[in-house]
Amino acid sequence: MYTIQGIQHLGVGVPNHSEAWKWYRKFFGLDIPLFNDEAEAPLMTIYTEGDVISKRAAMVLNIKGGCAMEIVCPSTFKASHAKVQHQLGDLGIDIGFVKAPDVQKAYSFFKDNGADLVSDLVVLPNGWKSFYVKDLNGLVYQILPANDFYTGHNHVTGGTAGCSVGVSNMEKAMSFYGLLGYDEVVFDQKGVFEDWKNLPGGSTEFRRVLLSQKNPSGGGFSKLAGKSYIQLVEDLSERKPLKIYADRLWGDIGFVHLGFDVRNMEALGKALEKAGHGFTCDTKDVLSMGESTKVHCTYCEDPDGTLIEMIEVYKIPIIEKLGIYLNVEKRKPSQPLPDLMLKALKFTRVKD
Repeated sequence: MYTIQGIQHLGVGVPNHSEAWKWYRKFFGLDIPLFNDEAEAPLMTIYTEGDVISKRAAMVLNIKGGCAMEIVCPSTFKASHAKVQHQLGDLGIDIGFVKAPDVQKAYSFFKDNGADLVSDLVVLPNGWKSFYVKDLNGLVYQILPANDFYTGHNHVTGGTAGCSVGVSNMEKAMSFYGLLGYDEVVFDQKGVFEDWKNLPGGSTEFRRVLLSQKNPSGGGFSKLAGKSYIQLVEDLSERKPLKIYADRLWGDIGFVHLGFDVRNMEALGKALEKAGHGFTCDTKDVLSMGESTKVHCTYCEDPDGTLIEMIEVYKIPIIEKLGIYLNVEKRKPSQPLPDLMLKALKFTRVKD
């Protein structure tokens, strides 16, 4: 049997790695690097016009809690924006989610520190307070309320908490993401939504479904990650949605993929193949990222081609400088990492 433990990270393509990560440290508290290396990306040739590109990638966490972010900056080419302005409902990941214990306090921090706020405080269909903000590359993030933080670290937000995905057929999309364990419907509404009025295309009619997990399976970083969400957005107007990464390369500016933490990749591949979503690329073996990070990576696509990364972790560093790492293969899939080991991550924080 395979296990999909939930969202591990949100992948973000940026043109300048150091500038982007500094912004994410300041506003999202993502200051703990699990890895930060320059390497080729031979796995991604299907999404880079057949060329093996090089990129710097950093997997970063917030010790307060939440999922990770992978910051990807191509070095073989300059990451660029799409040539058209995309709108809500276009196919792919268009909004990243970040969790906060106090949305009002987070809003004030962002405003006082000159962030590019897209909205004032707004109310979501299920009554949550929220707001939208752009990062320094113009990518939109939504700040969501949460109360499941791992530590009392004083940053105003935790880490990532999922994303919003444009889809062309809601039922097919819900079926696919249900396969990935996101089978709890938080809300399912149709209409013109007030909280989207300042977003491109936000004044038209949509069907909007927010999903989470009914029965999370646990796993190494489950206590740190907490609850996560996937929002599916279908444009109900006559406009034909565009594909966000059409005629673009993996690593160009945007949300390049959504990553899931899994166990037993071989069994998962068979299940996805049977459902019509087989792996589009596969390392087929252990991939090393530095001396103390070993993983197995694969990719598949949702019904509209949105890129999903599956990661089976075998070995990860906790404090690499001291040679402290975790061999995940020797642990039960549902077993969380020890608190002592998780909290030791704070000693690797990058401070500005």
